[in-house]
Amino acid sequence: MPSDTAVALLLDLLDEAFDRKAWHGTNLRGSVRRLDARSAAWRPGPDRHSAWELTVHAAYWKYAVRRQLTGEKRGSFPETGSNWFERPDQADEAAWRRDLALLVDQHQKLRAAVARLRASDLRRKPGGSRYTVGAIIRGAASHDLYHAGQIQLLKRLAP
Repeated sequence: MPSDTAVALLLDLLDEAFDRKAWHGTNLRGSVRRLDARSAAWRPGPDRHSAWELTVHAAYWKYAVRRQLTGEKRGSFPETGSNWFERPDQADEAAWRRDLALLVDQHQKLRAAVARLRASDLRRKPGGSRYTVGAIIRGAASHDLYHAGQIQLLKRLAP
């Protein structure tokens, strides 16, 4: 496969999982599209994640994947910590909108990093990873869809 085709297919996969219409149903951005802060902060029980926390978690992993692809140093994610970021149960719209913007920003940055790759890069295993660059990118798209499904379920369960 020519490099532009292999990379283009991965970009299509990332876009369909994030914000482009696809046969499989709701993508990640679509799952949070009409959520307000109150609904996003709702959790189904103690020690369970809210749609808001899932959203920031997804943004973080877009950042983490981009770092693996580019070799960037840790510490440039706008939130302190890693993986899960606690969000309040009662939150304001401005904070929710900022976190939605963070998700979009991290997707655009990941997409730009993938667009700079060549087909030969896709077989490389970055930084001692067990997985190739291509597998990591496919995993990032799968991660978006996994959490989109969780958010869709949370929306159905919410009172």
